[in-house]
Amino acid sequence: MLFENKYIQQRIEKAEKLRESGINPYSNESSRNTTIGKFLNVNSDIFQVEEKRDEKRNYTVAGRIKFFRLMGKASFLKIEDESGILQIYVSRDNLPVGFYNETFKKTVEVGDIIEVSGYPFVTGKGELSLHVDGLKILTKSISPLPEKYHGIQDKELRYRQRYLDLIMNSEVRKTFHVRSRVISLTRRFFENKGFLEVETPMMHPIAGGANAKPFTTHHNALGVDRFLRIAPELYLKRCIVGGFEAVFEINRCFRNEGMDATHNPEFTSIEFYWAYKTYKDLIILTKEYFEFLFEHLDLPTVLPYGDLEIDFADFSEIPLIESLTSIGGVPADVTLDKEKIIAYLKAAHIDVNEKMNLGQLQGELFDEYVEDKLINPTFITEYPVEISPLARRNDEKPHLTDRFELFIAGKEIANAFSELNDPIDQLKRFEGQMEAKESGGDDEAHEMDEDFVNALSYGMAPCAGQGIGMDRLVMMLTNEHSIRDVLLFPAMKPIKHEINLHDDSEVDEEK
Repeated sequence: MLFENKYIQQRIEKAEKLRESGINPYSNESSRNTTIGKFLNVNSDIFQVEEKRDEKRNYTVAGRIKFFRLMGKASFLKIEDESGILQIYVSRDNLPVGFYNETFKKTVEVGDIIEVSGYPFVTGKGELSLHVDGLKILTKSISPLPEKYHGIQDKELRYRQRYLDLIMNSEVRKTFHVRSRVISLTRRFFENKGFLEVETPMMHPIAGGANAKPFTTHHNALGVDRFLRIAPELYLKRCIVGGFEAVFEINRCFRNEGMDATHNPEFTSIEFYWAYKTYKDLIILTKEYFEFLFEHLDLPTVLPYGDLEIDFADFSEIPLIESLTSIGGVPADVTLDKEKIIAYLKAAHIDVNEKMNLGQLQGELFDEYVEDKLINPTFITEYPVEISPLARRNDEKPHLTDRFELFIAGKEIANAFSELNDPIDQLKRFEGQMEAKESGGDDEAHEMDEDFVNALSYGMAPCAGQGIGMDRLVMMLTNEHSIRDVLLFPAMKPIKHEINLHDDSEVDEEK
């Protein structure tokens, strides 16, 4: 049950004492006139003042108490807001008569959110601090924070109670600041390029736009099942059919598949489509996009990623079939023969579905022998038609498509291609996908979308489209190795055992 912990009960009693004394422990009014970060910046000159204080300056800041040392008639506290952490000095003689002993000492503790007013000064140990002459309790915390020196050790608890993780770890907050800036900069980049941001449905009558298992829901008003979108692609291309020439959507997609370090059932990507362009134009655009991000994020182009170093300025390009041999070490004659690929994989004790076609098996070889070797940004091009149901065939090599995927640190970051705008070819591709689903048991095969084929029949301008995974990109930029660490609230299994949300042994009760 909630709130049965003895420390919580003590804090609830303190909140009641505040109410009895006429103080609302959950006030909704604040007079804060600056942030901690601004206070520290503006008053950095105090170190040069002879007395190292300026009582004529007055500031009101607010924040959560992260440290509390009670010393009889005075106390040192550290409070934190989103911009930083500040030491404050609270003296009995600078507060209203009785407030320090009866209210402050008896009811205020680590975790509470308070507002303080006062002037800047430098302590004997050389720390810029706030000398308090006014204090107000804004929010009484009834759940004690984890012990400050060890923080939250249980990763599952960190993800389930992200709010607590954010309170205890400023580095986690920085990660999500970076994520927010990446999303914002992405929007700005494409708007600057003349793209129009659009919104497309999140519930689809057909699970389309990519090869993936969908989530199914029910639309009560229409009395029909719908599928949470696995990609916005087919709707965005309908926009191109309709006459828009450059569109994008920063979207949430849902894929009812496995979860691991780089996959979450709900994820964020940007998809964009550009009329009168090819996938080669998108390679150029992608490089410009990364240059834009790094310039505005003020990051060096070489970043650590675990034991690796990624040079985001060193882009390369190689066809998929060629990469199997030159990077993966697969014999060239094996890469072009279905039976030889099956035998090669079996010899390496790799499970293989013998019903797969040649293109699918080439994709299996790539996954096993090439993908994790692609550290610096690498465009893998010329994908087989069999694993690219929506991409345009190459004019000179019709068994291949004008497509690329971008890999960084062994992970797919982007997928792009010159779009298929031949309605007859598209219809045959869909039919091939349906046959693979029925005969080969491929439950991720693309569904038939007759309306999309019908849209193409009216004529879609030649164009190219691309999707970039925002979650994985942020992982690369912040040196995080689990997608859960860049999602504020990742998908979690239901709790099957009791998790002690208030471990008495980790409570920080320093006063």
